[in-house]
Amino acid sequence: MSAAQSVISLQDRTAPDVAARPVYAELAATLIHTRQQLAPRRLFNPGPDAVQIERYFLAAAAAPDHGQILPWRFVIVPADSRAALGEVFAQALKERDASASEKELAEAREKAHRGPFVALAVVRNEADDHPEIPLAERLISLGCAIQNLLLSAHADGFGSGLVSGQAMQTPGLRRLFSLHENELAVCFVAIGTADRGKYVRPRPDPALFVSVLNCENSHA
Repeated sequence: MSAAQSVISLQDRTAPDVAARPVYAELAATLIHTRQQLAPRRLFNPGPDAVQIERYFLAAAAAPDHGQILPWRFVIVPADSRAALGEVFAQALKERDASASEKELAEAREKAHRGPFVALAVVRNEADDHPEIPLAERLISLGCAIQNLLLSAHADGFGSGLVSGQAMQTPGLRRLFSLHENELAVCFVAIGTADRGKYVRPRPDPALFVSVLNCENSHA
């Protein structure tokens, strides 16, 4: 059998008995396949309330965590801290482009005010007291936590998105968020009410990214 024939394909699989599936399986599939990435500039009030936000972080806490070391954390950026974040963005732009205009600096500052809910996702590297768990595994754990959070927000009808940028590892951002030497700022998570619907983008077929190990063709 060729590698192409061995690839798992949704079209080739026998569909399970839908009636035998629990209701939550269909609900989970709907959430996964309908959630879309939305830029923070498209997210407005109302945003999630305190009870909803707590629920989202409880969902994040259910992510896989080898050794239960909790290698990541989130820092919420409230409204009264957005101006300080905007100055970090403007300073980062100045460091990249000393000739940046006042208009460009103002636009950089404005980015910090987008989205009613914003939190910074942070991960610890192997320099902590668990060197046996590599950064790649920690990032996977964080990614699962973020996805749980995003799907929970989607279930409540909110739009959401992730954003990073060239300011993520600047000294200014690290100071503002009091990051430790063994911590990395990964991305911002934004949640709010979408200004309009978005076309659900085509998803890649599993045949494009799934293969089956064939030991007969492997080389020592």
